Amino acid sequence: MAEKRNIFLIGPMGAGKSTIGRHLASQLHMQFFDTDSEIERRTGADISWVFDVEGEDGFRAREETVIDDMTQQQGIILATGGGCIKSKESRNRLSARGIVVYLETSIDKQFARTQRDKRRPLLQNCGDPRERLEELAKERGPLYEEIADYRVVTDDQSAKAVANQIIELLGF
Repeated sequence: MAEKRNIFLIGPMGAGKSTIGRHLASQLHMQFFDTDSEIERRTGADISWVFDVEGEDGFRAREETVIDDMTQQQGIILATGGGCIKSKESRNRLSARGIVVYLETSIDKQFARTQRDKRRPLLQNCGDPRERLEELAKERGPLYEEIADYRVVTDDQSAKAVANQIIELLGF
């Protein structure tokens, strides 16, 4: 049997990348990784701490390194951080080294899913979280679309249903 290609999940925070990625990995018998979890594992600190100490630029540099390392593996599913696509290098690596699935979600769903989550540094102390989500969507939406091989809307579907839809789309 041919080696399975990598599947990279991109999209905004609250789209369900990690949850859907775990379902995909389970159904396809592939290894699952999450860039935020990998950064936490490597630094020994949570994402909020990395943001506090190193700022967003420091965090993005770490994220770029993790994406470079992880995308060189074969047959993995990788859930990326919502802002990883700000890096042209990361966009190029994701695009060249696997199948990129853009998990799309509405601002309303993002807001509902992230409202009580204290692990979202870009939404902490930002004044109006909904407005911040809209700004991020305007900035990042075109970048997600630029590298997406497939787009799947996650709004009114369970993670398992989205995972099944992705498997069907990819013909796995």
